Amino acid sequence: MKVIDSHAHIYPTKIEHKAVEAIRKFYELDAMGHAGSSDELLRSGAEGGITKFVVFSTATVPHQVESINNFILRECAAHPEFIPVGTLHADYEGYADELRRIDEAGMHGVKFHPDFQLFDIDDPRLFPMYDLLSERGMFIITHSGDPRHDYSRPEKVAHVAREFPKLRIIAAHFGGWGLWDVAREVLRGFENVYFDTSSTYGFTGADPIKLAFKTFDPSHIFFGCDFPMWDHATELRRIVEVLGEGQLLEDVCWNNFAAFYSRYGSID
Repeated sequence: MKVIDSHAHIYPTKIEHKAVEAIRKFYELDAMGHAGSSDELLRSGAEGGITKFVVFSTATVPHQVESINNFILRECAAHPEFIPVGTLHADYEGYADELRRIDEAGMHGVKFHPDFQLFDIDDPRLFPMYDLLSERGMFIITHSGDPRHDYSRPEKVAHVAREFPKLRIIAAHFGGWGLWDVAREVLRGFENVYFDTSSTYGFTGADPIKLAFKTFDPSHIFFGCDFPMWDHATELRRIVEVLGEGQLLEDVCWNNFAAFYSRYGSID
């Protein structure tokens, strides 16, 4: 079975341990299974049978935007297994030129992590960016949900989905990390909202995943690991445990994201 990891973070070698430690503290984890380098991602993926990886990092301040996008593009040029996703920041003024640059370079999506970036996902400062992303046919991946913060609440993701119906949104962690019940209520029924499986089972077990598949369009759900928080073999085993073998598993692990990404080209 072919598998795409639709949610993987990578970092330059010189900061990977610092970045991973910051993530561990933020999510109050006892330990992290991996460092965050490209080589470590590929090692973890090989152990889990993953063949493609959607990779990104997050600009926590505006001046990091271009350097992070350049890093991701370089890593994807070096590793054909990688699919690049960029970053933006609400206070980054050069977004129009940067979106044009990265889109032309083959980077067709942008990742936001509002809880790290400290702005609401429906902050009006982002609306001109969403307009331009929609015009260019680009997509966003956003961290969604956290009971400790309000920045990425599912209701705010739903607000963006309503205001920008042509903008395709991947709401990570089944749309509501720690707020899965809220996400199922407010994010159901949106044609432009998609979900990934990452960082759900490891915190709650199988129940929110089973309920999500009863609530959301299964064709809008992608397998994601959230590397380096988890290893691929473990996360794949968890989703197999929930879904069992069969067509649905194959769709979630490969076909759904391949269809989502097909407007930009084949990922085979």
